[in-house]
Amino acid sequence: MSGPADVAWWQASDGDVAAIAGAWHGDPFAVLGLHRAPPGPTRGFVLRAFAPGAESITALDLAGAPVVSLTKRGEAGFFEALVPGRSARFAYRLHATRGTARWTFHDPYTFGPVLGPLDDHLLVEGTHRKLYERLGAHVCTHEDVDGVRFAVWAPDARRVSVVGDFNAWDGRRHQMRKRIDSGLWEIFAPDIGEGTVYKFEIAGPDGALLPLKADPFGFAAELRPSTASVVARTDNFNWSDTAWMNARTTRDARRAPMSIYEVHLGSWRRHGDGGFMNWDELANTLVPYAVELGFTHLEFMPVNEHPLDDSWGYQPIGMFAPTRRFGDPAGFARLVDRAHAAGIGIILDWVPAHFPVDVHGLAQFDGSPLYEHADPRRGFHPDWNTAIYDYGRREVANFLIASAVYWLDRFHIDGLRVDAVASMLYLDYSRKPGEWLPNADGGNENRDAVGFLQRTNTLTYGAHPGTMMIAEESTAWPGVSQPVHTGGLGFGLKWNMGWMHDTLEYMSHDPVHRRWHHDRMTFGLLYAFSENFVLPLSHDEVVHGKGSILNRMPGDDWQKFANLRAYYAFMWGHPGKKLLFMGQEFGQRGEWNSNGQLDWYVTEHQPHAGVRDCIRDLNRRYREDVALHARDCEGEGFRWVVADDANQSVFAWIRYARASDPPVLVVCNLTPVPRIGYRIGVPQEGNWTETLNTDSVIYGGSGMGNLGRVTASPEPSHGFPASVELVLPPLATIYLRLG
Repeated sequence: MSGPADVAWWQASDGDVAAIAGAWHGDPFAVLGLHRAPPGPTRGFVLRAFAPGAESITALDLAGAPVVSLTKRGEAGFFEALVPGRSARFAYRLHATRGTARWTFHDPYTFGPVLGPLDDHLLVEGTHRKLYERLGAHVCTHEDVDGVRFAVWAPDARRVSVVGDFNAWDGRRHQMRKRIDSGLWEIFAPDIGEGTVYKFEIAGPDGALLPLKADPFGFAAELRPSTASVVARTDNFNWSDTAWMNARTTRDARRAPMSIYEVHLGSWRRHGDGGFMNWDELANTLVPYAVELGFTHLEFMPVNEHPLDDSWGYQPIGMFAPTRRFGDPAGFARLVDRAHAAGIGIILDWVPAHFPVDVHGLAQFDGSPLYEHADPRRGFHPDWNTAIYDYGRREVANFLIASAVYWLDRFHIDGLRVDAVASMLYLDYSRKPGEWLPNADGGNENRDAVGFLQRTNTLTYGAHPGTMMIAEESTAWPGVSQPVHTGGLGFGLKWNMGWMHDTLEYMSHDPVHRRWHHDRMTFGLLYAFSENFVLPLSHDEVVHGKGSILNRMPGDDWQKFANLRAYYAFMWGHPGKKLLFMGQEFGQRGEWNSNGQLDWYVTEHQPHAGVRDCIRDLNRRYREDVALHARDCEGEGFRWVVADDANQSVFAWIRYARASDPPVLVVCNLTPVPRIGYRIGVPQEGNWTETLNTDSVIYGGSGMGNLGRVTASPEPSHGFPASVELVLPPLATIYLRLG
């Protein structure tokens, strides 16, 4: 390398050259690219480039004519030249040689910034609604050149570079420009496009290189175990669901039928060799299946990119990337579009409660706690060995809110079920005394998380009327599904975990003992309308040694299936929206195994086919009988008729909607003893049609019932002016509709 005395007045200093070659220069854009020459004997421009491996470089104009040959300084690949006589900036390309090899490329350091002051301001303020449009990797045309613009937030990093196959994973070639006001780093990389594999190379505050990081805003990723991000477009899908989207804006989820089929896409069905189905195959099989059984919504366990299959997606790395396990983002969009065309809504499980500490992810992203809270008493989750987001940091909250909005904006998702909300709300969640950090008033409420959830719900509902935000929240936190302006968290719906635990415990008892646990089935009605509830029989109830729902039922095989059908009809007749995990719709015997597929072969046998047909008919009754869904969340839609017959384990209630809608009587006999001539009060004389009987022969039952219809006489009973005498089949639930 030339000595200091040999450096011309226009040349870079030896220190700058060494810093560029070593990738530790504080501002490479100030050295590389095209710059006005410093004051000297000649006016013009200085052109500098860094191209490791090149032996010579010539600058060409856009017509391909040579402009100037650059001089190489040292062996690292630093080139520079004086371009005298030029008064204005000019566009150029660089032509490099090495032996017989020749290549031409645009210099990334000749391009101006891709972000603006407004991006800095909105990020720092935490109000950048569409932050995903600015950060991450975006195919674009910048200053008339096609390429990809990259941007990432890493305020404590000393240096950030984007690396990939396009630059031989060399962090010296695309060192990014730092925006001091916000801690954002950005660069435009010309001549690359969709499918480019990339990561960020980050030098921490002490200058030490960190493990390569995936893009927090990456729209796609490599298939595990590979961990790089992939440049992808998610803004150019050809949607055909305009009618669905327009109709959705006027839909009130509380008063509409909502029967949700929860699915783990990796284990619903698989290929014969054990491989995953892709998005299109799922669209061709899963969507028609949900339609056939009458479900209104599909809920997918997390589809975000995640490194470990066994986490089921609940430890996500890519908060903006549909997992590569099933294909590319466009395939996922086609699945959603197909569902909408079939009248099925899509709900995604979304995980803002924590994230894994895999080295390529968010943990210690710029060499310091950035996305996670710096204090482990708030920033580390002892149950899952994961990191907890710092909800009080505006940029972090903005990142998460942007993720929620992204799935609704780009993929037309109809709702997000927010996972592990309780762990977010309580600072002492799953912690012993001394292991948690109280809030300013000494309490255990995580006010930062509360504010984050309220902002997320307010923004998503405001931006996409008719969508749903659903909380998985298992405590008595008040107002989870109440509006933010009244002090609530702003969710639309909340999972009713108490109902699920109580009723499953009751059903697990032998019928001879159920009289002693009668209140387990009635207790839920004491709080059923305090929130807008979903009744969940989710994946959590069929794993970790709990067995399947079927095998929680007591008795011989006939009784197990009878109990199961009666319980499902109890659930479908109970106030609240419905959720059933895959496999339980046909009474899968085995516990769910995420590494295989459901036991579809059992549906060839009558007991299992009968349960499936019962679910189909329950969904039909739930949709068509307005009284069964219109007031799921309102006390006026429910009245007990028989709540105290513990000795016979009989329950009965009426569901109401509008005065013009016929009421529905639901009656459960949860013992194997038939009840003949059981009198039940009803609000009106006349014919009551038996619309569903879980003891029907077509479901595998004994065939007892009421011959399709009973007539109510003017004999008062149970506080009603009329009554009916019923045959209550063994271990069965029946529905009767007026008229």
